[in-house]
Amino acid sequence: MRIPNLHNNAGRLKLRRLAILAVVFCFMVSKAIAHPMPNSVVLLDIKATKVAAEIQLPLNELELAYGHDVNSNSDGLVERLGPQLKAYLLQHMHPVSQDGKPWAVTVNDMMVQPVAQSASGPYKELTVHLTLIPAEGETTRQFVLNYDVIIHQVVSHFALVSVRQDWDNGMNQGHPYQVGVVRLDVRSNKIFPLNVNIQEGNLWTGFTSMIDLGMEHIKEGTDHLLFLLTLLLPSTLIAKNEKWKGFGGVKYSLTRILKIVTAFTIGHSITLLVGALGVFHFPGRSIEVLIALSILISAIHAFKPIFPGKEMYIAASFGLIHGMAFAETLVNLDLDGLRMTLSILGFNIGIELMQLFVIAITIPWLIILSKNNMYKGLRIGGAIFAGVASLAWMLERVTGESNFVSVMLFNSTNYTIWLIIGLAVAAGISYFLNFKKAHKKVVYGY
Repeated sequence: MRIPNLHNNAGRLKLRRLAILAVVFCFMVSKAIAHPMPNSVVLLDIKATKVAAEIQLPLNELELAYGHDVNSNSDGLVERLGPQLKAYLLQHMHPVSQDGKPWAVTVNDMMVQPVAQSASGPYKELTVHLTLIPAEGETTRQFVLNYDVIIHQVVSHFALVSVRQDWDNGMNQGHPYQVGVVRLDVRSNKIFPLNVNIQEGNLWTGFTSMIDLGMEHIKEGTDHLLFLLTLLLPSTLIAKNEKWKGFGGVKYSLTRILKIVTAFTIGHSITLLVGALGVFHFPGRSIEVLIALSILISAIHAFKPIFPGKEMYIAASFGLIHGMAFAETLVNLDLDGLRMTLSILGFNIGIELMQLFVIAITIPWLIILSKNNMYKGLRIGGAIFAGVASLAWMLERVTGESNFVSVMLFNSTNYTIWLIIGLAVAAGISYFLNFKKAHKKVVYGY
């Protein structure tokens, strides 16, 4: 009879337990690496006399540092704990000038928002908007940010600090750049302040950037361009007996096109100026629906004349609506008087330059095509396309949900060049057929 070695069995059991614990630990570490906890984000908008800041705080991390139930019970959080959260934020955020003079910090508003993050899954965050005002005579471009929200308790947490808007350097909330990271320094066990040092810009850089922004706005604003091009689609034709007839001639076409484009420009320039200066605020969703409606009306007119000879007045009227949408882009920049004036001028110049460019590369082909019978098919096809697009946009803007057509239209902006090339090829074929027909008439008399 063999006596079992109890010592060896106990050792094996201990090793087995350690192996299991090691596997579990590795699994937990791998999960932590694959799904890191969300960090905070601090976005800075650099103005002439102040810095507007937006802080994005993940609620699960905020709960660990703040000590209250803010994550699992986030409904009505701002109403329930607004004053306490405000006091907490002001206690842990102290910007000062480089010579140590404190800045005034004001919490403007707070809101809880859901966030979808691919790394760690969806979560909720507290978004806070603040205003940071330096001492009199101090610059907004060099300061020291003393910040330890959440980090003072959650040592693994960190905050990414980026500049989102800097008008003088041509930045308009498009592509933020990181200026630093606030985290616990493990060696010293301290949270060091962040030195923010932003290069000086100038008014010319800001002005030219607004021209670029206006051009980009039209380039990406498929609905604005579609309205104008649909309205111009029958501009080369003569209306008779409630039908579109033949080509009206080059001079006739260019005169009508010039009137329509000028009227549209005057219309949107008026409301762009009024809206950007804050004289009136226009409800965004209603404006977007009206823009889609303007495309639908233009599409119907391109199919069958419903206001022949009055396109100029229609362009001016709907231009007022499109200008309201343009104004929203500038209002959100929150600029001082001088910079807002330059922005309105530059943005409008950019819009006009891009409009003129698009018209210059499309209208010549339309004039050539309108001399041929094949233009009828192009006009009707374009009208149907614009009508379907306008209905899809209206549905999307009323319901707040995208649909197949609106998604397709959004993606189609990458293929605009092929549409222009197609028009040019079709115009070339039309010109060749017309030339061949005229040649036969001269040579053979028919």
